[in-house]
Amino acid sequence: MDSPDELYTLRTQFYLGHYNLCLEEAKALSRHPLSAEAKIEREEFQLRAMSLLRMYDKVAVAARSSASPGIRAIALQAEYESPSTPVASKAKILSELQALASQSQSNCATAQIVAAQTFIRHGEMTREAYQCVHRGARMEHLSLLVQIYLRMDRLDLAKQTLLQMKQSDEESVLTQLCACYVALYTGRSEAVDALHVIRSLTEQYGASTTLLNLTAASHLAAGQYSEAEATLSEAFAEGEDADMMINMIVCYQCQGKVSHVEMVVNKMKSLFPCNPFVQGLLRVEGAFERESAKYRLSA
Repeated sequence: MDSPDELYTLRTQFYLGHYNLCLEEAKALSRHPLSAEAKIEREEFQLRAMSLLRMYDKVAVAARSSASPGIRAIALQAEYESPSTPVASKAKILSELQALASQSQSNCATAQIVAAQTFIRHGEMTREAYQCVHRGARMEHLSLLVQIYLRMDRLDLAKQTLLQMKQSDEESVLTQLCACYVALYTGRSEAVDALHVIRSLTEQYGASTTLLNLTAASHLAAGQYSEAEATLSEAFAEGEDADMMINMIVCYQCQGKVSHVEMVVNKMKSLFPCNPFVQGLLRVEGAFERESAKYRLSA
């Protein structure tokens, strides 16, 4: 009989976006006897949750003395995401992450995963993200592969990877989340299926910003804009998140609420100036201004 997975709850809380609960579980596990490997993984999830809660300085302090490639990668990711990090320094951080992820030792799986997530969020490093995880065997590697294939418009490969995940563990939270991603990418015809999965996860584990955001995305895909807006308003009460704000912009745009769109766009520019969505928007606005200047009449 297989021994129980002592980190199951820790991982699940993290994957579903319950980061404070993840920290509580990590603290509880620190009082239990764990294998050396489990201790490192517990610390990794703890630091990843802290980073996503924007405790960047605490992550840096906790990781300073560690020789673990995974923990060093988490520290680099926190440094990259920190608003106090100069934009000019971020290219060097990405290079260091690439170097860590390319190491062949088996204990670099977390470094590969964290690097891939950072490259995906960067917005223009999909190829590098793919190189980090395409040979990985963990469920989290496969989950990232599904997301990368969808970014590449390769629904066929995303479905193949999802099938591989289902064959490995159909009940895994990551498998269920990836099934939602694939359903939403497929379109309105499968959006209701995604909603059923998300509601089941919410009933079992409780609502989180991650699940609320995914619920809103499902409503958007289904054309249920008022329901999406209500869900996003509920999510905003938990805290502001870049993906949530992008979904709210889409929601308002679909409903023709132009003034609301402008309000959220301006707020996002202020709170998340380095986000790929904001950077892309600024490039388009700049191009429009340059082109429109050619047709202005001089006084």
